[in-house]
Amino acid sequence: MQDLRYPIGLFVYEGPYSPEQRSELIKSILHVPSQYRQALEGLSEQQLNMPYREGGWTVRQVVHHVADSHMNGYVRTKLALTEANPSIKPYEEARWADLGDTFETPLDVSLSLLEALHVRWVNVFKTMQEADYQKTFFHPGSQQSVTLDYQLGNYDWHSRHHLAHVTRLKERMGW
Repeated sequence: MQDLRYPIGLFVYEGPYSPEQRSELIKSILHVPSQYRQALEGLSEQQLNMPYREGGWTVRQVVHHVADSHMNGYVRTKLALTEANPSIKPYEEARWADLGDTFETPLDVSLSLLEALHVRWVNVFKTMQEADYQKTFFHPGSQQSVTLDYQLGNYDWHSRHHLAHVTRLKERMGW
């Protein structure tokens, strides 16, 4: 039986990536917002408020979480490019998903934010030099330094992971 928490499996870093692999990951990240728009098209308020699994976030929470997470990821990328292994600020993503803006903000706001953010983030990734992908930030939660090469792969996975929460729910429900 499929683990609904990880519909595409856990992230496995298979880097360092080649320039060709990075190019594909960057293209994937660029197309994420339109894929979410397509997946959400025509869903009712009731459907948006349905959890993708028992005890999981609602579709609405998932979409706003992706915007929250990717904003943090973008900032972490820029910090790593401009500072020597900076310590980043972790955030309580589950608590963020329960804040009032998650339930009161139309999804179009987070989707528009993702569209603009991903254009900026992709432009950062596309202009990075080979050595830039080995730059790091320090994550106090994991007590590890994270390369921007890893970051690129991880956020490609993160995008597809949460998109699969939505699309697999739609498949299971026959929407």
